[in-house]
Amino acid sequence: MPVIAVLDYDAGNLHSACKGVEAAGGEAIVTDSATVLAQADGILLPGVGAWDPTMQSLRSHQLEQPIKAAIASGKPFLGICMGLQVLFEGSDEGDDPGLGIIPGQVRKFQPESGIRIPHMGWNQLHLTQPQAPLWTATPEESWMYFVHSYHVVPTDSTIVAATITHGSQTVTAAIAQNNLMAVQFHPEKSSDSGMALLANFVKLASSN
Repeated sequence: MPVIAVLDYDAGNLHSACKGVEAAGGEAIVTDSATVLAQADGILLPGVGAWDPTMQSLRSHQLEQPIKAAIASGKPFLGICMGLQVLFEGSDEGDDPGLGIIPGQVRKFQPESGIRIPHMGWNQLHLTQPQAPLWTATPEESWMYFVHSYHVVPTDSTIVAATITHGSQTVTAAIAQNNLMAVQFHPEKSSDSGMALLANFVKLASSN
């Protein structure tokens, strides 16, 4: 059973993330230890909340460099919701710098007649990297559960693995680049399609 380190920085939806990992066949260990991260088969960065408190908490737990080292080592890494956004350089939501692992910014949804902000509920994915390991056995147009007011805008569009449409706006729902994967939606709350994604991640960790 692969060990998945679920990062604890006082701001994540840890319980549901751990239950999702365990249901997908992994052993979830909640930790902020650099040693545990280095020994784990895969790393999961969940997250809910606001940008500045999230970044400050990650740094106060001294997780910035261990996260970067783990990704650079080739270890499978999955970010969820805020765990996607903090990988970028900065956000419209706050002033603190992000981790800067992925070039680009986090932008607020533009107000538009007929759409709700925050974007909350189910939305259908359009896979832009349909062959990515994250999507194995996942239907081409799966429905996933979202709760967010901000979305990521990568400088390099080739890392975008899926998009969604909210009103007239097409935005990034997932990124994938080698061992680094992250999604804006909550797979642990997305029924069978979300569990399939988590199972794919656990499988990647088991082969690491």
